[in-house]
Amino acid sequence: MLEQLFNPGGIAVVGATPKAGKVGNTLLRNLISFQNKDNTARRIFAVNAKYDRILDVKCYPSILELEETVDLAVVAVPAVSVPEVIEQCGEKGISNVVVISAGFKEAGREGAVLESELIQISDKYDLNLVGPNCVGLLNTHVGLNATFGKSVPTKGNIAFLSQSGAFALAVIDWSKAANVGFSKIVSIGNKAVLDECDFIEYLYKDTETDVIAMYLEDIRAGTRFMDIVRAVTKTKPVVVMKSGRTDAGAKAASSHTGSLAGSSEAFSTAFQQSGVVEVNTINDLFDFSLTLSRIRGITGGIAIVTNSGGPGVMAADAIEESGLVLASFGRDTLEKLRVLDMANFYNPVDVRGDADADKFGTALGIVAADEQVGAIISILSPTAQIEFDKAGDYVLDVNKKKPIIPVFMGGESVIGAIDRFKLHGIANYFDPVRAVKALSAVGRYSEGRESVSVQTPYFNADRKAIADLVEARNRKGLKDGVGVEGFKLLEAYGIPVPSCGNAETAEAALELADRIGYPVSLKIVSPDIIHKTDVGCVKLNVRREEVKETFFEIMSLAEKYTSTRRIEGVLVQQMVGDGKEVIVGMKRDTNFGPLIMFGLGGIYVEVFKDVSFRIPPLSTEDALEMIKSVKAYRILKGIRGEPMSDIDSLVKVLLRFSQICMDFPEVLEADLNPVKVFEDGKGCCALDFKMTIGYRL
Repeated sequence: MLEQLFNPGGIAVVGATPKAGKVGNTLLRNLISFQNKDNTARRIFAVNAKYDRILDVKCYPSILELEETVDLAVVAVPAVSVPEVIEQCGEKGISNVVVISAGFKEAGREGAVLESELIQISDKYDLNLVGPNCVGLLNTHVGLNATFGKSVPTKGNIAFLSQSGAFALAVIDWSKAANVGFSKIVSIGNKAVLDECDFIEYLYKDTETDVIAMYLEDIRAGTRFMDIVRAVTKTKPVVVMKSGRTDAGAKAASSHTGSLAGSSEAFSTAFQQSGVVEVNTINDLFDFSLTLSRIRGITGGIAIVTNSGGPGVMAADAIEESGLVLASFGRDTLEKLRVLDMANFYNPVDVRGDADADKFGTALGIVAADEQVGAIISILSPTAQIEFDKAGDYVLDVNKKKPIIPVFMGGESVIGAIDRFKLHGIANYFDPVRAVKALSAVGRYSEGRESVSVQTPYFNADRKAIADLVEARNRKGLKDGVGVEGFKLLEAYGIPVPSCGNAETAEAALELADRIGYPVSLKIVSPDIIHKTDVGCVKLNVRREEVKETFFEIMSLAEKYTSTRRIEGVLVQQMVGDGKEVIVGMKRDTNFGPLIMFGLGGIYVEVFKDVSFRIPPLSTEDALEMIKSVKAYRILKGIRGEPMSDIDSLVKVLLRFSQICMDFPEVLEADLNPVKVFEDGKGCCALDFKMTIGYRL
């Protein structure tokens, strides 16, 4: 769909100008150098009613007067004029448009109206529109520079998408000095029509791209993003830096691009479940991308070969902290290293500071031949004996056989070796810890790629009973939280709940308690009282002779607490035995839909915030990982002689709750708190809940 966008036969620059330094001038200059494979110039046209020729290129008054239909129009005119230009592109049959112009939704209400016009016109003519408010795009493999930047990166296998135009220009400029190659660079701007999903789909099939790196401020189609990226990450790594993770950052993102940032938990969860390698710094974004562009997997442990003990220890510590594993050498490897007379022939291998390049290279070769070694970090400090250029030869030779990360720690003395590494797409690091962190991205990618292929279970449930409940609430126009009837929803999906009922009088409470059996618990039922315990409206272990008095006490406290007097009664519930308390919850995120939460439950959940998140539908592995990733998992496993809790029953609750959220989009948010989990094999039980159901859309 986007092939002609990245490899157009003819291009029109709308807003071209002879005035040096202006965007329209720079765009035209950059495109004039765009050549065909036979070194003939591509067809470039200028559009500006004020001129006949610009930079020796024929100029036309409007798009409609072009002598032919081009594949791409690059637009750099004032925002108010852009809708007319886009309309003309559609009439002329131009399918691809890049709108450089700013002044749209990022600028306020009037700009948002203009942007909506662009969307309507694009829909009318089925246009591929990039931007507005962007700096354009690059395709290094065909020499296309449809940006107003001053330089072009070298050819490479990393594609970069950026929601920030300034960041894209900075990366383009930096890449020349760093000798980092890119296949495609796209400034996606406001994403009025084409967004990150459209470009990821294209880059997935692009044979010149092996890694997709992105800087994003929002994702407007979360479910589509996850579906596409799950497919892509099976063969190509996707590395994402997401800004707007804090309240301040979210406000900045909104003013910068006119986008609304979603919750950081939802984004991180979506990235994790779709196989994205998420980063928080610019260094990591490109360190990880560069490493993944040449290393996709590590089959074995990590070996360290160094001439300096200190940096070797730094690397060893970082390997353990990052989740990687130091390689254990075979006997043959140890015997060969022992002969070399070194400070240490175990891992890390220390050839000593007086070692020359040949001794260092010999140690590298021995280690690389060990089948237990999956990758090598080669660390060299500048000594009188070391010739870095010669040591670099050994690194490049080993790189043909096994993944290797060089850490040549120096200044002028290492420049020559580093430059040669760059020519082979190998990044050198001064900091051993940064090198290990980059290598850890390979492990993160491998884990993510495996997790996205897991199947999700489906349960039979009494969906009609729940649909009737939702429909009844819709008819009544109820907008508050669900009352006692919500337990029916849980039961219909096989989530265990205690025997209970709602009592509006003391006599009814006693009758319910007699039927349930003693002792019982009594809890207020009111949409105005969320935290019942805080106001004394929860009473436990109530005996028969205490039921009526407790009923009146709870009602009295509730009436004092809520001025609206919206009290629906008192929940009389079976008392449940000892167990650990956890919470299972959900809120609907604007970007990704339902976001499932699990963690330590009871009254302390908001204090400790020991929770994990996933986006449904959940697999069994997802549910188990949610449980294992909270600190409270140690308690659930059993500590100091306590029996292990029934983890399997919790997994089933999470899976069934996940299905409720998927089956009924009307459920806007819900908390099952606490869910009491008993000893292994004895199940669990949802004791209380909070649920909000909205109107069916």
